[in-house]
Amino acid sequence: MAKIRIRAGRGTGTIEVDDDPKKWSGEEFKKIQAERKKANANRMVHTGRGTGMKRLGDMPDPKKTPDTKGMTRVTGRGTGSRKSRG
Repeated sequence: MAKIRIRAGRGTGTIEVDDDPKKWSGEEFKKIQAERKKANANRMVHTGRGTGMKRLGDMPDPKKTPDTKGMTRVTGRGTGSRKSRG
């Protein structure tokens, strides 16, 4: 399995991962991120354009993405709409 480099931190850093997409996108990557956060819970991170500091363990967990099935989706240039298939 080969390694690929992906962008991190607003494009300023890189991470080397296996070329398997499960390792760097989707639900699998969210699990990896949660493990990293738990391992570095005492590390201080800068917030608010670098004006504040907070422990990584005190940061809230991300919310689940809401299901959009059945919602109206705008199409074209805002001239049409249809129901989302999910």
